[in-house]
Amino acid sequence: MALQFLHDIQGNKTGVFIPIEDWQSLTSKYTELQINEFEFNAELQVWQKEILDERLADYYQNPTKVFDFNQTIENARKKI
Repeated sequence: MALQFLHDIQGNKTGVFIPIEDWQSLTSKYTELQINEFEFNAELQVWQKEILDERLADYYQNPTKVFDFNQTIENARKKI
């Protein structure tokens, strides 16, 4: 099994990626691992959609007032 570990910016393990073939093998062997895919494909909550709509409206009104993602990450790393 070729697992890939996910790490946060400090290098702490925060998750694991399991290739789909391995996941399918595990869920067929251990049925308690089987999940309802709809649990993970749920619609956004109303409050989440409202926040996204507000942020998109702000962006469309001021498209030049955004930060470069890579520069923002680099600046955050310098502060840690």
